[in-house]
Amino acid sequence: MLARTHGQFDACEDAVQEALLEASLQWPSTMPDNPRAWLMAVASRRMVDFYRSESARRTREERVASLDVEFSYSSAPEADDTLTLMFLCCHPALSAPSQLALTLRAVGGLTTAEIASAFLVPEATMGQRISRAKQGIHKAGATFTMPPASERKARLGVVLHVLYLIFNEGYAASSSPSLQREELTTEAIRVTRLLVAAAPRELEATGLLALMLLIDSRRAARALPDGTPVPLAEQNRSLWNGEQIKEGIALLSSVLGRGAAGPYQLQAAIAACHAEAASAAETDWPQILALYTVLEAVAPSPVVTLNRAVAVAMVHGPAAGLEVLVGLDAALGRTHRLDAVRGHLLEMSGSYAEARAAYLSAAKKTGSLPERKYLMGKVARMDEQ
Repeated sequence: MLARTHGQFDACEDAVQEALLEASLQWPSTMPDNPRAWLMAVASRRMVDFYRSESARRTREERVASLDVEFSYSSAPEADDTLTLMFLCCHPALSAPSQLALTLRAVGGLTTAEIASAFLVPEATMGQRISRAKQGIHKAGATFTMPPASERKARLGVVLHVLYLIFNEGYAASSSPSLQREELTTEAIRVTRLLVAAAPRELEATGLLALMLLIDSRRAARALPDGTPVPLAEQNRSLWNGEQIKEGIALLSSVLGRGAAGPYQLQAAIAACHAEAASAAETDWPQILALYTVLEAVAPSPVVTLNRAVAVAMVHGPAAGLEVLVGLDAALGRTHRLDAVRGHLLEMSGSYAEARAAYLSAAKKTGSLPERKYLMGKVARMDEQ
């Protein structure tokens, strides 16, 4: 809302941060009747101060004079600007990694640490990347408007990737006392629906929405009442959301076969295999392995290889799955995921002492308290074997 009015993205974000800081100091003692309007009013005043400080620019002073009014929430435009802001952050003047990082920070609300975790880089490196991206938006003279259709197509891939990462952070929070952050998964699904409505012919956008719905359908079964994670194979499938599964499969069916399947359609197809299995034992693992093999060829990544290793183990045995993990330490050694999967496959093979060491290593690396609790429980069970 602020950027739509004032137009300068970097200054607007600074103003919003200052308003949030002031709120954190004032609200514990005096909570406003309309918190959103309060934030907008304070941020707008910060922007007014910014314009006034640029005294050498008379045109800015003339412009701000017309904006120096008390903000009223009732006068705020009702338009949803989320997609506009996302496409602004995906400006072609920025590199693809910078586009992703800036959009996750400005639109997704993820912390620098959470974004760094998603990209498998140090937090300081990500902080510098985001700072440079803000400067790049300013230098490019980008305006707060949707780009023309030709540019929108070029930026779509980054927008989809951002929505995917926001959803993933919500589904498996990297650093949180809770396993899931429902506000992030809900927002990712909401914005993806907006994107599908705006670009109904973009098959990958529909595939991404299907993927989100199919994965989110498991939310109620993913944790015990005390927050302890429940593995997919052990979840009570009667708790899965049938309406989300039905919609997700329908969306996937509407795009498959209409062109070469992209990575989101392939991942949605994998999620559909799980959703359609009445029990873990009835899961079509050969089909899942085939889909992961195609996915690895279409969009290779260490995480895809890690997931394929599990499918290989389910089809050909844990030893074969462990062989797939060889060589992944360079890319995934800093995260808990590789050690957790290695521990699982070692446990499947009966190598309990080695599995214990892997689970313990994973527990030390994760920033998620529920994940750590679950992994330490696995360590304790290995001690009993």
